[in-house]
Amino acid sequence: MTECKIDYQAPQDLLKDRILLVTGAGDGIGRTAAIEYARRGATVILLGRTTAKLEKVYDEIEAAGGPQPAIFPLNFEGATLKDYHDMAEALDKEFGRLDGILHNAGQLGRITPFEQYNPELWDQVMQVNINGPIWMTQALLPLLTKSADASVIFTSSSVGRKGRAYWGAYSVSKFATEGFAQVLAEEIDHLGTLRINTLNPGATRTAMRKSAYPGEDPMSLRTAEDIMPTYLWLMGPDSKGRNGEAFDAQPPRS
Repeated sequence: MTECKIDYQAPQDLLKDRILLVTGAGDGIGRTAAIEYARRGATVILLGRTTAKLEKVYDEIEAAGGPQPAIFPLNFEGATLKDYHDMAEALDKEFGRLDGILHNAGQLGRITPFEQYNPELWDQVMQVNINGPIWMTQALLPLLTKSADASVIFTSSSVGRKGRAYWGAYSVSKFATEGFAQVLAEEIDHLGTLRINTLNPGATRTAMRKSAYPGEDPMSLRTAEDIMPTYLWLMGPDSKGRNGEAFDAQPPRS
């Protein structure tokens, strides 16, 4: 059963002193989440493939008086296991622990009949949407288990919960995300200090949504800011004990 926390009112100090990693933090939902997490007291590690975009988010957080963030440029398309373990080592030296990860980075691929899908593009979507996040999470697990209360959020999609024609690699990668999150959630459930959940942002005014639905009126969609309550709730202590569940960031569209 999915649940939505769109009416959640996050306390101003919800994430005080927490160390959080946000992937795809340069724009869209990742940028907004990073800014909102910092606004609630978190030290945010901004991960993305475009340094210039990350620097803009960094400056916005600092200008708003948030804790000094960190920038970690990384492109999932070409990242290796060594890259993830090097990152874990660097974060361990800098921070000593990790209190949460928002796996937000993603790639749409193409909306096209499967018989026409390019195999190289398929592999690329899988690398960015599922393989990269999986191996990054494995490398960062020791840091997450050092936290007294850590939350990992994997970004899902409605097409990762019910298949839809023509959505190809994106849909399959999100089904894999749901499955992996369930597996890992069961494995770490005994710890009591770490939770793994999935979150479907729903129809949101982003560049990816525009690519998928070019004829749609963007003004009919919620903004990234509108859907932040569930992102805040899942990352904060009020969701403690919720593990291995699938959540929605907004109610279904009528």
